[in-house]
Amino acid sequence: MIEVLVHGVGEAAAAMVAAGFDAVKMNASAQMSPLPTPAEVQAVVDRVAAVREAIGPSCDVGVDFHGRVTLAGARRLAKALEPLQPMFIEEPTEPQHQFRLADLKTRIPIATGERLFSKEDFLKVLQGGVSIVQPDISHAGGISETVRIASLADTFGAALAPHCPIGPIALAACLQVGFATYNHVIQEQSGGIHYNTTAELVDYVLDRSWLQFDHGRVHRWDAPGLGVEVDEKAVRQADAHATDWVTPMWRHPDGSFAEW
Repeated sequence: MIEVLVHGVGEAAAAMVAAGFDAVKMNASAQMSPLPTPAEVQAVVDRVAAVREAIGPSCDVGVDFHGRVTLAGARRLAKALEPLQPMFIEEPTEPQHQFRLADLKTRIPIATGERLFSKEDFLKVLQGGVSIVQPDISHAGGISETVRIASLADTFGAALAPHCPIGPIALAACLQVGFATYNHVIQEQSGGIHYNTTAELVDYVLDRSWLQFDHGRVHRWDAPGLGVEVDEKAVRQADAHATDWVTPMWRHPDGSFAEW
């Protein structure tokens, strides 16, 4: 699975399918009103519809809300998206409101977890009916805690789809967990992600052959450890020109802060 741009989603999604992926993930929107207007809802539906038309019924699309909507907004959006049969809707509310996910009442599977950091955090959302857990292996306690989170999810009949818009080491760790985890369902990765403007996923590894996709699958490789050999020279060169990442600042029309 690979995330695609908000604009030109149909063309971008079709290109990823042609490159060997069988699922894509897209942002639902930029900032949303607390109660989305019919026009805002239709704009989201139109974008998802463009992807569905481009990739056809045999491939899948996940829709990432990224906590940008309220529960009321998520209800309205989810209802409108149901005919397009997304694979999931991701982070339909901000983490502090996820205790109410059971109130969403949608036929679309709910996914969440990139801002949850322990199995105890995930217990609450699993009890609320989440179908897909998305711990970030770099933030949620590493491989061991991610495996525990996956096991907890399995007791609820939920699947594991680790969050990973990061780099090759994190992705390799996620894939190794996936190879050994029964309820692992899909793995995202950051190749071509829209905010990576100066680097690509495989820029800092020596052997790139392990990250080849065949009908949406990556084959298990036999290198030791995580199976990634870092190109130290390339990392040091990049570090010499690196700048601090600053999260984009979004605002609503009235000037109040909006979730990025």
